[in-house]
Amino acid sequence: MGSSKKLDLEEEIDLDSDMDLDKIDDIDDDELSLEEDPSGNQVLRSTSKRVRMIFSVMASPNRIDILRILNSKGPLTYSELKSLAGFKSKKESGKFAYHLRKLLRQSLVALNKSERRYTITNLGKLVLSLARQIEERSIIEGGKMYVRTSHDSIEEFNPQKIIQSLVREGSLPLELAQKITEEVENRIYKYQTAYLTGSLIRELVNSVLLEHGHEEYRHKLARVGLPIFEVQEMISNAENVDNGVEGLLFKTGKIVFAEQLLTGTLPKDVADAHLSGDLHISNMGLWSVLPDAIFINIKTLIDDGIDLKGKYLGISRIPSVKTLDNLSSALSMIIALISKEASQEVVMDSLVPLLSKYSKDLPEIERQLVNSFTMSSTTVGYSNIPTVISFVIPLGTDQKIVKTILSAYKTYALLTPIPKIGLVIDYDKGKITDVSQILSEIITLGGKVVFGKHNITQKGIVYPKNPTSTMLHLGSLSINLPRLAFESNKDETYFRARLALLIKPALDSMALRKKSISNLIRLGVNPVLAANTQYMQRGMISLVINLVGLQNAIYGILGFNNKEGEAILHKVIETCVDITAKKGKELGVDIIVTMTESDGSERFIALDSEKYGKNTVQQIADTETYSQGILFDMDALSNMTGKSTEIVTCNKINKSLNGGLLTQITMPKGTKADKIKKVIEKAASITSSFKPVMQVSTCGNCGLKDEKLGDKCPVCKSTYII
Repeated sequence: MGSSKKLDLEEEIDLDSDMDLDKIDDIDDDELSLEEDPSGNQVLRSTSKRVRMIFSVMASPNRIDILRILNSKGPLTYSELKSLAGFKSKKESGKFAYHLRKLLRQSLVALNKSERRYTITNLGKLVLSLARQIEERSIIEGGKMYVRTSHDSIEEFNPQKIIQSLVREGSLPLELAQKITEEVENRIYKYQTAYLTGSLIRELVNSVLLEHGHEEYRHKLARVGLPIFEVQEMISNAENVDNGVEGLLFKTGKIVFAEQLLTGTLPKDVADAHLSGDLHISNMGLWSVLPDAIFINIKTLIDDGIDLKGKYLGISRIPSVKTLDNLSSALSMIIALISKEASQEVVMDSLVPLLSKYSKDLPEIERQLVNSFTMSSTTVGYSNIPTVISFVIPLGTDQKIVKTILSAYKTYALLTPIPKIGLVIDYDKGKITDVSQILSEIITLGGKVVFGKHNITQKGIVYPKNPTSTMLHLGSLSINLPRLAFESNKDETYFRARLALLIKPALDSMALRKKSISNLIRLGVNPVLAANTQYMQRGMISLVINLVGLQNAIYGILGFNNKEGEAILHKVIETCVDITAKKGKELGVDIIVTMTESDGSERFIALDSEKYGKNTVQQIADTETYSQGILFDMDALSNMTGKSTEIVTCNKINKSLNGGLLTQITMPKGTKADKIKKVIEKAASITSSFKPVMQVSTCGNCGLKDEKLGDKCPVCKSTYII
C-alpha cells in the first residue's frame, strides 16, 4: 500500500509542478477555438479542430515514443512509462507530464484509475499506424532509396548498416567490411533500384564477397530458407503433407535447419562426405536440435510429476500421481510431451513396477492404459515417420501386470491404423511361451514389437540399464561401406584405413552435435529432459556410428568367400570399435557402433549406381538397399538351430558390436498368428535379439486393418490401401 501511495504522490507532484506548461496548453486550445471557419459550418469547424489537435500531438517525437511504448509494453504505471520514455531525471518530470496530458486530452491514451495504469486507446493505435505510414510514404515520395526490411518496415537505405552486419554476422575486419560495402553501394546506385529488400542487399553483398575470393565469409552471411516457388509448390501439394498446418510448418522449419547444418555448422569435409554419399546424416532438420533416442524411467516421471518450469504454460501441470484414477491422463500427457523431445524413439522403463501397486484392480489398469495410449496418439509428430514411444516389458516380473499391459496394447493396436507406441519384450528371464500367443496376435495387427535379452530400441540399438540417469543417443550418421570398398581396389587393409579416416571427422561433427543439444537442454528448450537430467548434470549421452552395407562390401566388392569373408567382417567391426573407443576417450564421450536400418541406404545405392554403374551395384545388392543388420526369412529360420552357420555368425556379430545388431525376421503378408507364434518361440531360443517384420494391409481412408483387405476396402470402398 505504501509503495502505491508513493507512486500516486509522485504522479500528482509531476502534474501539479507543470502549471506554466499547462497554461500554455490551454492557450493553444483557446487560440485554436477562436479561428473562424469561412463556411460557417460548425460541424466541419469542430471536426477540423479535432484533426488539427491530433496532428499537433503527432508533431512531437516524445509523444509518438510514448504511444509506441504503450503499444508494445501494454498497461504501465506512471513511473514505469516515465522511465521507459527516457524522462529519468527530476528536472524532466514537468516535460513528461506535459506530453502525457496532451495524449490524455486527445483520448490517445487512457488512465485506468482503479489500477493507476496508462494504456493506449484504439484512436492512439490508429494515430501510431498513421505516423508510420506517413514516415514510409515520405521516404518513397522523396525519391530516396528505401529498404523493405525483414522486421516489417520501410527504412531509408543506410550503408552503415551493411558494415555493421558484415562485422557482427560475418566477423569481417572493419576495413574489409567498409571496402565491400562501398562496392555494394556503388552497384545499388548503378542499377538505379528504387525498391530494395533486405534479401536483395544480402545477395549483392554475397556476390561481391565471392568475386573477391571471400567464400568463408559468404557462408557465414548466407540466408537459409526456401525460394518463393518452392513455398508455393508446398502449399499447392499440401495433401502430401502429414499433420495439416503444423506439418507444413515443421517441414519448412526442418528445411531451414537442414540447410543451416550443411552450410554453417558441419565442417566442410563432413558436409561434402554427406553430399557425395560417403556417409549419410538422417533427420538433418532435427540433427542439431533433438537427440535420436531417449531412455527414461517412466516410474520416476509419474511418481515425481513433471516440472515444466516456465515452458508450455498452456499445459496443465502434472502433480505426483497417487491413485489409479488420474494415471491415465498423466501417462498420456507424459507420452505426448516426451515424444516431442526425440526425433526417433523414446524407450520407457519400469512400467511394470509402476503398475504393480494397483495390481488388485487389473481391469481398471487395462482400461486406463488403453485410454492413455489412444489419447496420446493425437500428438503431432515432426514428420511422416513419428517418434515411437516404446515400453520395456520384462517377462520375469509380475505376470498378471505383464499380460494386462499386453492386452491393453492389443486393443490400442486394433484401434490405431499405424501405431506410434511399441513394445520391447525383455526375455532374458521368464518364458516367452507365456506371452507368445498374444504377441503374435499383436504383430498381425501391425503392432511394433522387438525382442531382446538386453535393453534395446526398435532398431536393435543397445543401451545400458541405469535407473538413476536418463540416457540420450545421438546417431543418425551412417557410413557407406560399399563406397569405401569400391574406392579401395579390393585391398582390405586400405579399405579399413579409409574407414578410419572417415570416422574421425564424422565423430568430431557429432561432438559438435552433442554440445548443441546439451546447450538446448540446459536452456530448457526440452523441458522434460531438462528437469529429468537436472539440466544435463545427471544425464548420459552416447554417440552412435551405424555401418551400412558391410556384407555387400566384404562379399560383393572385395570378393571374399564365406569363410574368409567372415574373418574380414569381424576384423572390420573390431577396427571400427577400436577407433571409436580411442576417439571417445579423446572427446570424453561414450561412442558405440551399430548395424541397423538407415534411411540413407537407398540414397547410397542411387549415388553409387550413378558413379560406378547400375549393373555394377546390382551385382552386389540383391535388393534396392544395402544390407542393414541381418535379415532372416521366417521359413528358413524355422529349419535352423543354435549351431546353424547363419545363427552362429549373427550371434558373433551381435557380440562384437558394442552398440547392437538389428536382426529382422521377415514374414509374408497375411501370415497367421499361430505360425508367427512358432517363429517367435524359435527365434527366442537361438538368438539374443530379433524383430518380426510383416506388412499389414490398412485402408488409408478409414483405417480398417484386415488380412482379407484386397484392392478395395469393404467398409468405405476406398482403393487407397497401404
